[in-house]
Amino acid sequence: MPNIPDLPHGFSTQFLTTILHEDGSLPPGGEVADLALEEIGDGTGLSSDLARLKLSYHGERGQAPDSVIAKFLPQNELNRTSAIAFNLPEREVRFAEELDPQTEAVTPRTYCRWHEGERFLLIMEDLGDYEVGSQVIGADLPQTELAIDELAKLHSTFWNKVDDLDWVPGVADSYHADALFGGAQVGWDGMLAQFEVPDTVNQYRDRFLAAIPVLQAERMRAPNTLVHGDFRMENLLYGCQPEHHPIVVIDWQGPLKARGILDVALFLGQSTTTEVRRDHEEALLARYLEGLKARGVDEVDMAALWEDYQRCVLYNWVYTAVVAGTLDTSNEIAARWIAKMVQRQVAISEDLDVFRFLPA
Repeated sequence: MPNIPDLPHGFSTQFLTTILHEDGSLPPGGEVADLALEEIGDGTGLSSDLARLKLSYHGERGQAPDSVIAKFLPQNELNRTSAIAFNLPEREVRFAEELDPQTEAVTPRTYCRWHEGERFLLIMEDLGDYEVGSQVIGADLPQTELAIDELAKLHSTFWNKVDDLDWVPGVADSYHADALFGGAQVGWDGMLAQFEVPDTVNQYRDRFLAAIPVLQAERMRAPNTLVHGDFRMENLLYGCQPEHHPIVVIDWQGPLKARGILDVALFLGQSTTTEVRRDHEEALLARYLEGLKARGVDEVDMAALWEDYQRCVLYNWVYTAVVAGTLDTSNEIAARWIAKMVQRQVAISEDLDVFRFLPA
């Protein structure tokens, strides 16, 4: 693997030739002749930057792609520091190398996976002809059902099989848990300064922030599995053509050991439109349960899942406060999807009266 250049402007034909030779998609008799770089994904992600590299070749081409997507640490210093603090580059690289081959959940093919110190680069297939999920618009019912089915595939694969994954932090008792606890303490008031949070929620501020370690421990009561950790619309690609997969999951920077409902509650509470969630909430949870059972997970029943789901919605105020209150939201696109995230989190919290689960 060659040294990672300064990105995004350090990409070169020689660098890409070496990458594709090592991957095996470009034969030894071929080389990248030219490349054009286009920065993409502005505002949709906060912990990485993305660029599309369009490639042309000399000599034998083999299976080399017309274009690839490069993912690297963000140029925004605040978001870059946050990504490094949460160890996101190592987690994404190791997921791609070690865990992705084990699951039915569909992810993009990767040509290069590299992390060393503060250098990080992932080069993957370009799925630009898929539809990118939009948290601003929100997931409709078919999109939500596809997302739920994919979570059942992921969670069932690793159900009660994560104890030996030492590099994957737990949602409790880990550097990830400590960082979220501290981030929520700082972020809650930052969230209030930028987004509308009603008194029906904010009256519980002090009790909630004090209870975070207890709520984190609750999220790690057995059985645990591998969760995506940031399962939202911008991290889903929906197929548009007959040859496409129905759904592809991207952005594996934040895998965690936790109860699987963590991903489900985050998606239904913050990405699915409030109207769809209200009309189909219990049916969608039943669909998730059926997906687990179809893959051999028999130890969960609907009553327990329903209560766990509500408790997890409460816990997701940690995630909401950190994202909305500590990350750079000066980008208009980022501000719009985060505003929708907060709005839906308020609605589901009021609908389910989740603050009744706070410790006394």
